[in-house]
Amino acid sequence: MIQIKRADESEDRIGKFINSEFTVFGQESEVTLNYEEFCFIAEDDEGQIIGAITGRAYYNEVHVGDLIIDKGHRRSGIGKMLVEEVEKTYTGRGYEKLTLTTFGFQAPGFYEKLGFTTEFVRDDRDPKLKKYFMAKTIGAK
Repeated sequence: MIQIKRADESEDRIGKFINSEFTVFGQESEVTLNYEEFCFIAEDDEGQIIGAITGRAYYNEVHVGDLIIDKGHRRSGIGKMLVEEVEKTYTGRGYEKLTLTTFGFQAPGFYEKLGFTTEFVRDDRDPKLKKYFMAKTIGAK
């Protein structure tokens, strides 16, 4: 009998399964997986984490999953530096765009200032919960 259960994604066998199946499916579909997870952090002088950006690069895009800055360090340029580090790292490596989603109460205006355009907005009765699907072209070279 098949069982569905919640699991810890960091478990090694899960990562191996996902990578293997993505690779095989990509090959069968004649696309290059080009898969890589990323995490960049910003630290203060004491080594405390004050910001982090995570995500995955795959196929022809780099997708930002999370960007969070410590409350006391917001609006100081750290978020911009983290996004720019991701862009710098993946430009010229076969990826064509940097993508992300953000809610209305989070940071659509911030990402627009960094050159992202809104591809789609999923409306919500609460404007704070409108979901913005955004992208920025980066050099595939």
